[in-house]
Amino acid sequence: MNAAEHIADLAAFVAASPSSYHAAAEVARRLELAGFDRQHETEPWSGLSAGYVIRDGAIIAWRLPKLLDSPVGFRIVGAHTDSPGFKLKPHPASCSSGFAQAAMEVYGGPLLNSWLDREFGLAGRVITRTGDQRLVSTGAWLRIPQLAPHLDRGVSESLHLDKQAHLKPIYAIGPADLMTSVAATLDLKPEEIDGFDLFAAVTEAPAVIGVDAQFLASARLDNLSSVHAALIALLATEASNQVQVLAFFDHEEVGSDSRSGASGPFLEDVLGRIGTSLGWGRDERAVWIARSFMVSADAGHSVHPNYPGLHDPDHQPVLNSGPLLKVNANQRYTTEGPGTAKWARICRAVEVPSQVFVSNNSVPCGSTIGPASATRLGIESIDVGIPLLSMHSARELCGVLDVSWLAAALGGFYAGVDA
Repeated sequence: MNAAEHIADLAAFVAASPSSYHAAAEVARRLELAGFDRQHETEPWSGLSAGYVIRDGAIIAWRLPKLLDSPVGFRIVGAHTDSPGFKLKPHPASCSSGFAQAAMEVYGGPLLNSWLDREFGLAGRVITRTGDQRLVSTGAWLRIPQLAPHLDRGVSESLHLDKQAHLKPIYAIGPADLMTSVAATLDLKPEEIDGFDLFAAVTEAPAVIGVDAQFLASARLDNLSSVHAALIALLATEASNQVQVLAFFDHEEVGSDSRSGASGPFLEDVLGRIGTSLGWGRDERAVWIARSFMVSADAGHSVHPNYPGLHDPDHQPVLNSGPLLKVNANQRYTTEGPGTAKWARICRAVEVPSQVFVSNNSVPCGSTIGPASATRLGIESIDVGIPLLSMHSARELCGVLDVSWLAAALGGFYAGVDA
């Protein structure tokens, strides 16, 4: 898959994945087309050679080696399926000054101003009174209108958005029940819905932009760019001498502390069940953990041309110059010397350029699933990802070359080219 094909497929993947639940379902759909079998946590597992399991908005898949004559390690690529934005509150409908408005709670750390004057829908899951979980994705129903400068002469100089008062989107004139409309998209009555997890979902399609078509503008590049790259890498790679795993978690943007987050037991549970199915004992499990390695793939920062002083002066990665190796002395990222060397071997082997991201000492550093997973499992790991501009915006920006390079590097990792 060349860079243009990869970008087109990434755009299609983003369009099919407006929520973490949709992302997990789209990954599962593509895995099944490639011969992976779904396993259910509530049932004994069988057909383990290539399988996957879904837990809410998270999904883990694996492929066993062709030969298993001794305990082996796991080659894991981790990423996350959620993005910052807004989540619909349990009682979502209200009316103010003649407008029907949706009550939404801020999810994670979105760039709030990027959601103003932007049409968006709702996406996620509903749970019916019979216990069924149904995915839903609406059209462009909602908009948060910005205050005109005639009513606030200082709005362009100092925009303040109160998270409770100023971020309630409108969706109709007069009283209108939002959940009635949601139910109608599923041919349900509103009283048939007993629960829901619905998030704001940008409806504007991803687009390749720039005079030389060098950029991709899209929602949810943090972190569907990594999810897609890891999936492409796994499906394009043959079985190796280790267990190949992709682990896509939910709730990274709110700290990963959940049953489907990287700090939770999901990956540990899956790896343990794989080991049990292969007859491994306690000591053998310790051996395969020691032989394992994890690449935490999450988007990072490109240097911002309007704010270069906020970046480290000696580490200024840019778009279309290769994926990032993310380093932080305070373990906000897990990369250390041995992992740095492994990444260098991989990139050389697959002929992919690489850059290094390090935060300016005066600017706080973010984090990702790498430290959470390493702490939980004790598996050696590194943090990588593509550089972005406008991270946490409703519409982020990446380079068209970086995403295919990341997929190539992750494919090299799965294939064991660093050995």
